[in-house]
This record gives sequence, structure tokens and C-alpha cells, in this order.
Amino acid sequence: MKNFYMGIDVGSVSTNIVILDEENNIVWKKYLRTQGKPIDILKEGLKEVRKELGDIDIKGVGTTGSGRQLAGLILGADVVKNEITCHAVSALDFMPDIKTIIEIGGQDSKIIIIRDGIVVDFAMNTVCAAGTGSFLDRQAFRLGVGIEQFGKLALKSDNPVRIAGRCAVFAESDMIHKQQLGHNQEDIIWGLSQALVRNYLNNVGKGKEILGPIAFQGGVAANEGIKRAFEDTLKQEVFIPKDFDVMGAVGVGLLAKAEVKRKKATSFKGLNISNIDYKVRGMECNDCANLCEVIEIQEGNNILARYGDKCGKWTNSIKDSSKLA
Repeated sequence: MKNFYMGIDVGSVSTNIVILDEENNIVWKKYLRTQGKPIDILKEGLKEVRKELGDIDIKGVGTTGSGRQLAGLILGADVVKNEITCHAVSALDFMPDIKTIIEIGGQDSKIIIIRDGIVVDFAMNTVCAAGTGSFLDRQAFRLGVGIEQFGKLALKSDNPVRIAGRCAVFAESDMIHKQQLGHNQEDIIWGLSQALVRNYLNNVGKGKEILGPIAFQGGVAANEGIKRAFEDTLKQEVFIPKDFDVMGAVGVGLLAKAEVKRKKATSFKGLNISNIDYKVRGMECNDCANLCEVIEIQEGNNILARYGDKCGKWTNSIKDSSKLA
């Protein structure tokens, strides 16, 4: 039986699952909307794996994203890593001499600076929505254009309209104003693409030394207009990996594979955990002025984990208990 490794990226908008083989090829991937229900969506994803691939031999599992700790506890993950590390690992597997990673997803954006295969600097923007996938979806809808055609239309423009891109609110209102003045759709879209790239470089990329080769990752990398705007501004080619939309999951899958090779075993609980009933309960600890919000996860009748406390009181009470899976 062949060996496989699973990487899972649990974000606020989407949950991405990839299955890698021993040669690091993606043999299966799935994009699911998280919908504020990370546990239910995670279980749904595992059921999809069994339905489409059968009971394959998964030798290692890794989790990343904002829900990585929760997913890691439920799955018995071998590694739990942040998105910066995972995007860097997958980009280096795609192109070993990569020096800069531009990552723009549904709700946030990042820049990762790599030198000699090591992350030396990074920045994230989780405040301003301008340039993210959700913002582009909204503007495409406003213009009556399918998001799949948004980038292609931008490339048809010969006379881009300058649009203020310092924030999502200004960009949107300026775009509406340009519509009212009668500018054509292609010029507005190309102007918006350029504005969003300026916003990214002036905020996320501010003060960073952006050297090539450059990889463009995240869902927005599918937008040809944004890619071209980056290339025009940076005066160099921007490379897009084949699986640009799931690079976080790919990276943590590669890390899980390396970890399992090192320790000669996996902590993964198996695909059948998709049938287990999990319950999540929040509680506020009043034992000190921190007033920590503690999250408790129950697996059947057992307490699987507690986390969220600053002092470790609740976390350690589970670590010291025989109930911990």
C-alpha cells in the first residue's frame, strides 16, 4: 500500500485539505468554506477523503491556519505550524531559489522575505480588506462581472483609470465615482488592479527588499490583472505555483512528512474520527484579573483539551490527566 501525507489549512474563510504522495505530488485536494464551523467542516473534509480515495494509508498529518491548534488536537497532528512557515516551505519546494513570497488570500495578505532558503522577514495585513479576495469578489459583483473574468478584462485596457487604493472604502467609492463619469469597465478594472497592488506594496511590503525570484500565492494569484500589475510595478516576472491556492496546506503536509520520517511514527488518529461527536464549550476563568476565555473540547464523553488560558492552569489540568487522547 502506498504512503500518503495530509496537510490541512484551517482559515476563517476556507479550509484546504491536500494529500501528498512520497514524491511530494498532490494526489487530491479540496477547498471547503469554513462557515464558522471548523470542526464540522474538518469532519466533512475527512469524509470526502474516504469517499473519493478510500481508506488510504496516511502516514502523517500537519495543520496550519488560524484554526490549526483546534484541528491539530482533533486529528492528532504530527506538526502544527503557522502560515508563514508553511507558505515558505511550499514555495521553496516549488522554486528552491525563491527570495520573495507575495500571498493574498480571502481575508488577509502577507509578504515573506527569504534569503538562502531561510525566512528572514515577513509582514501581515489583517486590518485593511483592500486587495483581498473578498474585496475583489465584491467589486466584481458590483461591476456585474464574474470573478473568473475580472483579471482578463483588466488586461484588455489601454487607458487605466487611476483609483485611490489606500483602503477598501476609498477604493470602492472612487470606483463608483469613475463608473458614474462614464469610464469603461476594462479601464476601471485595470485601474483598480493597479491601486490594489500599490496598497499592498505601500502597506504590507513597506520597507521590505523585494528581490526575485518572486512567488505569488493565495487565491488572488488566479487574477491575471493583479499578477500583471505586480510585474509592471516591480519590473520583474512573478511566478505562480500550479497549486497556488493551497500552498499553506502543501507546506504543512511536507513538514508532517519530514517529522514522521524523523520520529518513525505518526500521531494521526485515523480517518474514522469523522464519525466522532465533538463538542466545544467556552468558559471564562475568574481566578485572576486576566479573565481568560478558556475553550474546552470534548470527544464523546471525554475532555480532549482545554486551551486559551494565559497561566496554563486549565491546559495543564488536561495534560496531567489520563483523559487526554
